[in-house]
Amino acid sequence: MKNRWFSPRMILAYAVVLLVVLWRLFTEIPNFTPVMALALFLGSYFGKRHIALIIPLTGMFISDLIIGMHSTILFVYVAFALAVGIGVLLRKHINFGTIVAGALGSSIVFFLITNLGAWLASMGAYPMTFSGLMASYAAGIPFFRTELLSTLMFSGLFFGAYHLLKKYNPSFATG
Repeated sequence: MKNRWFSPRMILAYAVVLLVVLWRLFTEIPNFTPVMALALFLGSYFGKRHIALIIPLTGMFISDLIIGMHSTILFVYVAFALAVGIGVLLRKHINFGTIVAGALGSSIVFFLITNLGAWLASMGAYPMTFSGLMASYAAGIPFFRTELLSTLMFSGLFFGAYHLLKKYNPSFATG
């Protein structure tokens, strides 16, 4: 019987969780991480949606335990879960254009949800008004730029590398 926990795809998944943890621990550029691209990629290619969701959230959770928890963590995790969903929507239509659109859409969803969370959890830093919400979004723009850039870059890396892996090692093409 084939051991599904140690298939080539699962070993790759474990390595990617480790990459997420190490990247978040040792990168000093705020919001420049592979996590959103990973969520999008796994949603697109992993047949089991729960595994596609568990992998990036595991990397986030382990690194958050080390870096520290924060008041917007639930909003961040929901945004990553939605990126997995966007990836699922791409499954049958994966090409350059849909990958770019998925990366852009995932980044926008992340920006909207996490800045809403920052506003709601601001403890008085932003007034609980529409103007306060807009101030929260304005304050998040520099972080959006780096998040979008990293999502586009890592999406290209993940989707491109996986395409090459499948081409030269067909065992990666099956679960």
